[in-house]
Amino acid sequence: MVPLLTGLNPAVAICCAGIGTLIFHLVTKGKVPVFLGSSFAFIGVIVIVATQISGVDPSVEGYLASPAYQAALPYVAIGIMAAGALYLILALVVKLVGVKRVMSIFPPVVTGPMIMVIGLTLAPTAFNNIITAPAAEGVADILWMRWVIALIVVVTMVVISIFAKGFFKLVPIIIAIAVGYICAALMGQVDFSGFQNGANLGFQVPPFNIFLTHELEPAGVLTSVSIIAPIAIVTFMEHIGDITTNGAVVGKNFLEDPGLHRTLMGDGIATMVAGFLGGPANTTYGENTGVLAVTKNYNPVTLRIAAVFAIIISFFGVFTAFLGSIPGAVMGGVSILLFGMIATIGLRTLAEAKLDFTHSRNLIIVSLMLVIGLGLSGGIQFSESFTLSNIFLSALAGIILNIVLPKNI
Repeated sequence: MVPLLTGLNPAVAICCAGIGTLIFHLVTKGKVPVFLGSSFAFIGVIVIVATQISGVDPSVEGYLASPAYQAALPYVAIGIMAAGALYLILALVVKLVGVKRVMSIFPPVVTGPMIMVIGLTLAPTAFNNIITAPAAEGVADILWMRWVIALIVVVTMVVISIFAKGFFKLVPIIIAIAVGYICAALMGQVDFSGFQNGANLGFQVPPFNIFLTHELEPAGVLTSVSIIAPIAIVTFMEHIGDITTNGAVVGKNFLEDPGLHRTLMGDGIATMVAGFLGGPANTTYGENTGVLAVTKNYNPVTLRIAAVFAIIISFFGVFTAFLGSIPGAVMGGVSILLFGMIATIGLRTLAEAKLDFTHSRNLIIVSLMLVIGLGLSGGIQFSESFTLSNIFLSALAGIILNIVLPKNI
C-alpha cells in the first residue's frame, strides 16, 4: 500500500520487504519471528520531499506518476537510507547506555503528538486519492462512483474490524481492498489494460531505482535527509512496542535476547538496503504479532520462508499489473481510516501513559507540537531547495521542551 500512495514501485517494495526480513533475521540470530514491511509512518514525508524537490502540485490529477515527481524519488532514497543510519546510531546508543535512558528523551508526551501530526498531515492525501486520481483510458471518470467505492471500502474496514473473528480480524485492509476492487470492477472503474496488449506478466526484474545512477543536487539531498530521517525517532518507539509485544506473545524477552540493539540494527540495515534499491523504509508490524497469536506458529523459519516467497513474486509482472490496476478510490477509502488510525495511535500513546494535563508541562509540550506540526503543514522553506518539514520541526520542539522544562510545573 505504501508504494501506491507514494509513487514508489510496488514490486521493488515487496522485494525489499523480503530482503529486509532476511537481513533482520540474520542480525537477530534468527530468534525473533518478525516479517518487515513498508512503514506507513514514512508516507507523508516521502510525498513532501518528492513534491518539494520536483515542484509538482500534489492536488493535480496523477501527480505520483508524473516524470518530474518520479525524477525526485532518488532524493527520497537517500533520506530513507539516512533514517536507516539513524536507527543504527540509536542501536549503538541503546547498547552503550541502556533502553531506559534513551526512552527518557522520547517519552509518550513527545512521541504521542509526533504520531498524531504524521496521521493528520496525511489526511488530505486520502481525499486526493479519491478525487484527483487519474481515470485510465477507456474507464469512465464518474465522480459519484468514486465516492461510492470509497464508502464501500470504509464500511468494509469498519465491519471487519468490529465483527470479524480470528485471522480475518487481523487483515481488514486486505479484505477492504478486495471488496472495493470487486465493486469497482463491477462498476467499470478498473483499468485492466495492464493485463492486456502483450504485457509481460511473466518473469521480469523489478525496476530498482538506485540513487547512484543519478546526478543529485546537494541541497536536495540535505532537504530529503532533514525531512525523512527524523521519522526514525517515531518508528524507534513503535519498534520497541512491537518487539515487546512480540516477545510477550511468544513468551520470550527479545529486548534481552538477542537484545534491542540487534533488532534495531536489523531494522536499520534493512531500511538502508531498501533505500539503496529504491524501496520504502522497512519496519516491524503489530499485525505480525497478531498473526502469531492466532496461528500459534512462533517458528522464525516460517517468516523466512514467507520472505523468500515475497522476493519471488516481486519478479513476476502479473503482481505489478494487479497492484497498478487498483483504482484510486479504493486506496483513498482505505487511506481515510488508515491515516485516522495513525493519528489515534498517537492519542492512545498519550492515554496509555496516563499523562496529567492539569500539569502545565504536559499541556505546553503537546500544544506546541500540534500547532507547529499542523500549522506549518508545508514546513519552513529556507531556500528553493531546502525546507524543514512540519514533522521535523514538531519533533524538535517536543524534544527540546521535554529536556528544558522543569518536571514539576
